Amino acid sequence: QMQLVESGGGLVQSGGSLRLSCAASGRTITSWITAWFRQAPGKTREFVGAINRSGGNEMNTDSVKGRFTISRDDAKNTMFLQMNDPKPEDTAVYYCAARYMPDIYRNSREYECWGQGTQVTVSS
Repeated sequence: QMQLVESGGGLVQSGGSLRLSCAASGRTITSWITAWFRQAPGKTREFVGAINRSGGNEMNTDSVKGRFTISRDDAKNTMFLQMNDPKPEDTAVYYCAARYMPDIYRNSREYECWGQGTQVTVSS
């Protein structure tokens, strides 16, 4: 199994920027699909984006509309979520997740490893 630890969350003003990190251990991140999800109070867990084994990525353009980008530092075994121009509706707990099978899925049930989550609060 892979262990995942998120960091970088906190309070940010609308229009600012924030970068989340997801440090992986136990397995090499390039052998897994890794993804970001988020969950706001009273809402279901939502796919934000994912990065595949070769470094290609897929984003939920409906919700993040080009404001968020996902990247990976293979040497550090770490994935990132760069959040630019965040809005109050982006407030949520952000989770990183991993699945071993090679396809990106947007359903959280397809991911077998999860971090503990990091809170992001965007003030207006």
